[in-house]
Amino acid sequence: MFKYLKLSLLGLIGLLCLLFVVFLLLPKGPKDRMAFDDPWGKEREMLQVGTHAVVAGTPWATEAALEVLEKGGNAYDAAIAGLMMLYVTHGEASAFPGIAPLILRSAALDTIQGYIGVGTAPQAANIDYFKGKGHETIPKMDISAQLIPAGPDVIVAVLQRFGTRSFGELAQPAIDKAMEGFPVHQVMKHNLKLSAAERLGYSFLMPYNAKVYLQGKPWKPLHLRERFRRPDLAKSLAFLASAEKEALAEGKTRAEALRAVRASFYEGEIAEAIIVHHEKQGGLFQAADLSNYQGDWEIPIQSDFKNLRLHVNGTWSQGIALPMALSILEGLDLQAMGQNSADYIHHLVQALELAMSDREAYVGDSRFVAVPIQELTSATYGQQRRRLFNPKPFDQLPTPSPIPGYEPFQGVYPKEGVSTSRIIGDDTSQIIVADSLGNVIAITPSDFPMTPMVPDWDITLGNRMNQFRLQEKHPAALQAGKRPRVTPQAVMVEQDSSFYMAINTPGGDNQLQAILQVLMNHFVFGDDIQTAIQRPRFRTLGFPDSFAPHKMQSATLELEENMPNETIEGLRALGYTIKLKKQWGIAAGVGAIIRKEERYLLGADPRAETVAAGR
Repeated sequence: MFKYLKLSLLGLIGLLCLLFVVFLLLPKGPKDRMAFDDPWGKEREMLQVGTHAVVAGTPWATEAALEVLEKGGNAYDAAIAGLMMLYVTHGEASAFPGIAPLILRSAALDTIQGYIGVGTAPQAANIDYFKGKGHETIPKMDISAQLIPAGPDVIVAVLQRFGTRSFGELAQPAIDKAMEGFPVHQVMKHNLKLSAAERLGYSFLMPYNAKVYLQGKPWKPLHLRERFRRPDLAKSLAFLASAEKEALAEGKTRAEALRAVRASFYEGEIAEAIIVHHEKQGGLFQAADLSNYQGDWEIPIQSDFKNLRLHVNGTWSQGIALPMALSILEGLDLQAMGQNSADYIHHLVQALELAMSDREAYVGDSRFVAVPIQELTSATYGQQRRRLFNPKPFDQLPTPSPIPGYEPFQGVYPKEGVSTSRIIGDDTSQIIVADSLGNVIAITPSDFPMTPMVPDWDITLGNRMNQFRLQEKHPAALQAGKRPRVTPQAVMVEQDSSFYMAINTPGGDNQLQAILQVLMNHFVFGDDIQTAIQRPRFRTLGFPDSFAPHKMQSATLELEENMPNETIEGLRALGYTIKLKKQWGIAAGVGAIIRKEERYLLGADPRAETVAAGR
């Protein structure tokens, strides 16, 4: 018996050695490279255009949106075409059918509206479920972290209310690109940069994900400019388009045909595939979670700063923390401190950390949590929080504001370090479109393939449940049907009561920090929007990460290495721990479009694949 066991063990070892040798010998170099002038890391001049403008997270999304505009479509049509192209060409960061928060301006109505483009927790999800499995936070790579998808609902809602083109027409460029392929770009390569062991592990844990994102070749890394195809995603988008085509062929109206697109996802064959997937993988989705899902239009949160009025997404996002930080900064002479001086950055950091303390204490889905929106965006709020400014860095998360009638959550957060990267996919994307009529829309899509994807459909349900908390009194605590307080947000700005700017960015918790810095560079120091975007950046780590396990590092800053040396040393002298990053190394690729004197001014960030274009 022992002899046979010994022989079996030796045989197994021999087989493993043979497989390892085969793995080493398999070709790992680039194959089928495509011509591509990658925009990442390249400084640009501000672009001025006359009638229509696009800033989007990849060149192909910009191109798709611009083509719609030049064929007579409006900003909303173009944004949806660009969004679907982002699903294809930046899917590791903004995957179909993930979240898609948005804000838009209707020129005809002279209004700014938002859409709640974030899904809800399934009905079977609750804190006891995860605590019963021994989790203190929602696991980031488990199917139980998947949120009900919002993307198709967003697309149909926008096209129904504001669009003029069919879903099929707008989806076709993305379908074609998914089939023919596109070159791997710098940000995609970074997001999918896995070691050999990680690639093998990913292939073992999530074989279909690896088929899509490693192109079925776990033995080789992705190389820049290699052709990357998404045939199953093409199939999924074409399937939705066919539902519309069939409805129109039956004589149904455009609105009815768009509803058929939505139904084919949330109630039809795709919904069935999602539910079967969850049943096999031990997930939480039920058919009613999909069929009952509905996003909604909203009036964005509004707040004033000097002669500006900001419009940000509701408290299902972190958007409110931007006007909170601006309210704290309102009474300071920032210009006198000097742009990107140590004193200036110290004050911005403290304003951000004070605002983020109240984000943690009060902000969550307002359908489930009473959020003191008026109090948090008032001038009084800023005055009170400014009193807590300290000459030295905060050594812990500041105490939240006392607000009569509300009980702030005060938690204990791990301080041993920032949350680690999410293994595969570590970003978001963006698109902003403006047309000749003055319509403008900004969308910030996101989700990453860190949980098991739906086989054969290239459907990524993400892990956004990971932004819920498992503490019952936390405003972002998990509840069935609730939205997590997500990091992606879109922002619009009016100046002197007229529309002025749309701005958004990828970057997780850094989104708000990056947008704040760009706004200050532009409005306080007078930079044109492209210069404002390209200035060196900082990032504070002194508040809890929105992604589990919600770690933080007090008195710790990341600084891009091209920040002035006197600033770096000045911040060290104040007591900050400094982590230097390369130029463009604090990844939050801001895009912005400004309307000024009947022209559009565009800015696109070298920190991402973001490209601006227009006519």
